[in-house]
Amino acid sequence: MPAKGKHRRPKSQRFARSIAVAGTGGAALALPFMGATGAHAATSQSVSEKAVQSLPVSQKSAEKTAAKKDAAKTSTVRVYSVRAGDYLSKIADEQNVSGGWKKLYADNRSAIGDDPSLIHPGLKLSIGKKARTSTTKTESSASSSSSKAKKTEKAESKSSSKSTAATQSSATASSSGYTLPVTGATIGTGYRVAGSMWSSGYHTGVDFVVPTGTSLKAVAAGTVVSAGWGGAYGNQVVIKLNDGYYAQYAHLSQLSVSAGQTVTEGQQIGLSGATGNVTGPHLHFEIRTTPDYGSDVDPVAYLRSKGVAVG
Repeated sequence: MPAKGKHRRPKSQRFARSIAVAGTGGAALALPFMGATGAHAATSQSVSEKAVQSLPVSQKSAEKTAAKKDAAKTSTVRVYSVRAGDYLSKIADEQNVSGGWKKLYADNRSAIGDDPSLIHPGLKLSIGKKARTSTTKTESSASSSSSKAKKTEKAESKSSSKSTAATQSSATASSSGYTLPVTGATIGTGYRVAGSMWSSGYHTGVDFVVPTGTSLKAVAAGTVVSAGWGGAYGNQVVIKLNDGYYAQYAHLSQLSVSAGQTVTEGQQIGLSGATGNVTGPHLHFEIRTTPDYGSDVDPVAYLRSKGVAVG
């Protein structure tokens, strides 16, 4: 019996130790494993939260940058200053305006006026989109007020211009019924001066040297045959005088008469300028036997024959 008891106790001890070791080992193995897992889970959660929190900031920044770029694109407007010899179709071609001269005119109608052919050196034109396509109510109201003020100024200017023209007409009327086309000007290029720059090979009129905006007058009573764009002559006026001759005024910056209108001696017919093919502002003046090019006569001799002192 004692032998059997001895034999059983060691087995029981070994079994208990084995369980204890297994239990201890299990605990030892489980604890580090669980700790690592917990630490890993915490780190993952922290990174994920940071990423989620930082996403809106990055997105907002990207949206702001994109908005700035779009604003820069839509607000890009170039300003072009009209030069001597320019006309809308030429400017539209050279500046690659989408929509051609009609789009250019539509965007700048307030500056150009009702006649697209009446542009002058120094006029500022907006190339591209309009400066502002959407405005606040305040800006719109301010713009409306400004527009009304401009219209009032234009109306006053026209009224003043008519009054000035009438005054000049009565002041410059002479006993002979004829007068100079412009007061106080000197002659630059004379009649029939030879040169390759003229299609006829010579100068078909005389050039009175005057700055842009100088008042031009009808040399005698007559009827306006044409008033508008004349190609190389720029803005021009042709008047059939009562004696049957025709007076041509070229390179005008502004027209004050229209076709079919009757004029009196000394009445303002427009303002001098530098439109068409020119090198500077002046009045090109011709006397013709017909309204057409090539029928010119000496304008100085003609005016002198009417009792007008020239030069």
